[in-house]
Amino acid sequence: MDRNVQRLEVLNGGNAYGVDTHKVLRNTYWLLALSLLPTVGGAWLGMTTGVLTQMSPGMSTLLFFVGAYGLMFGVNATKNSSTGVFMLLGFTFFMGLMLSRLLGVVLHGYSNGASIVMTAFGGTAGVFFGMATLATVVKRDLSNLTRFLFIGAIIAIVASLINMFVQSTAAMLAISTAVMVIFSLFVMVDVKRVIDGGETNYIMATLNIYLDLYNVFQSLLIILTSLTGNRR
Repeated sequence: MDRNVQRLEVLNGGNAYGVDTHKVLRNTYWLLALSLLPTVGGAWLGMTTGVLTQMSPGMSTLLFFVGAYGLMFGVNATKNSSTGVFMLLGFTFFMGLMLSRLLGVVLHGYSNGASIVMTAFGGTAGVFFGMATLATVVKRDLSNLTRFLFIGAIIAIVASLINMFVQSTAAMLAISTAVMVIFSLFVMVDVKRVIDGGETNYIMATLNIYLDLYNVFQSLLIILTSLTGNRR
């Protein structure tokens, strides 16, 4: 950034281009909290109806990619209007629905399933607050870390798809641990991007952080179930 631009920093969030980053971050956190409601609603509906249990793993994976990327495209296309908020909430409802299969296995297949879910939720909340706090004190540029994390995420996705056919418990644990670490760091990166003014749209900021936390929660759920689950 040019030094003359740096000298133009304003008081409304400390961004050199005059963006009120405090307001963007505040709106992001509010919308992130609101997004939990449709997520829970989608998960409840999925477990109640068992709609995903009637699909093969391959079909549900295909539905996930088509639905998730389609809705994310819709969020991006409407991010500058109030429609974007409803698109985002629709996306989080869909993600809750897709999570219902895993939640159903944990809650119905393990005697301590409810405890595992609550522990995973608490751990995810801890990751969020810890990484969001860290983002406020880190001063260095994280662009190199972002590229490294993106590559790691791609590798983890490919490994997960391969493991669908291999069905290795050890590989599943290793992948879940890697995903948890990668997306925990992504929380810090995405919050810092808002703080630095790199992301000025609170809808897109919410989408990014939501996806980070979704992956952290899902990974924690798998890890805790594998290590501490008591089958009925």
